[in-house]
Amino acid sequence: MNGGKTERLEGETGLLRAAELLRSGGIVAFPTETVYGLGANALDAAAVAKIFAAKERPGWDPLIVHVCDREMMGRVAEVPDSLAQDVEALVERFWPGPLTLLLPKTVAVPHAVTAGRRLVGVRMPGHPVALALIRRSGVPLAAPSANRFGRTSPTTAAHVLEDLDGRIDAVLDGGATRVGVESTVIGPAEDGLGWVMYRPGGVSVEMLEAVVRRVEVFRPVAVMGEPESLPSPGVGIRHYAPRARLVLVSDQGEMTKEVGRGSGSEVGVMLPDGWDASFAMTVYRWGAWNDGEELARRMFAGLRELDEAGATVIVCPVPVMGGIGAAIRDRLEKAARVK
Repeated sequence: MNGGKTERLEGETGLLRAAELLRSGGIVAFPTETVYGLGANALDAAAVAKIFAAKERPGWDPLIVHVCDREMMGRVAEVPDSLAQDVEALVERFWPGPLTLLLPKTVAVPHAVTAGRRLVGVRMPGHPVALALIRRSGVPLAAPSANRFGRTSPTTAAHVLEDLDGRIDAVLDGGATRVGVESTVIGPAEDGLGWVMYRPGGVSVEMLEAVVRRVEVFRPVAVMGEPESLPSPGVGIRHYAPRARLVLVSDQGEMTKEVGRGSGSEVGVMLPDGWDASFAMTVYRWGAWNDGEELARRMFAGLRELDEAGATVIVCPVPVMGGIGAAIRDRLEKAARVK
């Protein structure tokens, strides 16, 4: 933790300052197309340790490394011959973009980045500011979401400062993020016959299966106590949580019933367009119920806004659509878990 005030940077001057801080071992929040990340030089163990301290993130939760080109990817990850064809196809189709690949790490990557595991998550972000920052800094950036561990992910620079002001060196403001949920994470299946999706995101199973062999969905198992390490970023049982208690519902009827049960509590509602809000005091206009991209983009902002409005309970419907709907459900279900 830097113990001082966090710099808020913008534009070309801010970009240069952010790159300077990263080269000197600092930690800087920056925009990606998914959410804001908290970046440090992925090859500098001392800098990486600052990420864990600022976020109060446990060491068993691995980080994703962000790169700007294939050469930089080669500095952090190796591509076995058995995966080369698939990796080439995935990179060609989805990079830059919200897809993280778990690949064997190089010796240059500190153990803390991968929570001691042999695979490192690597991706090329699809945001011009992120790519420019990585290029200017000249180093791959380890970067989880720029929030306190377990809390709602940040989609604006203001969200970052709500959680981390005074705990990090700077935030590079690039406006609101476009996707709104973290990247899809996949890794090779143990039998070598396909891939495992550890976390759904902006790249769906259907999109992946149009490019590579079989894609299975990882099913996490609850662990008593702290795990030695997680197999992938983003598979913790509880995560993304607002301060308020989050109650999930399936339709308008359930929503009305749950709001009615909340007497004595300040109840906030994540309200889709066209749904009746006459029964609710505090609402966040979430967006069109059939537009998964809009719902994903605005979800974390809505949870934060209802928190700031003083809600102690947030009632939220869960979309059933495919594609990015799977990522929305994943985040909401993890945020609603009590433990």
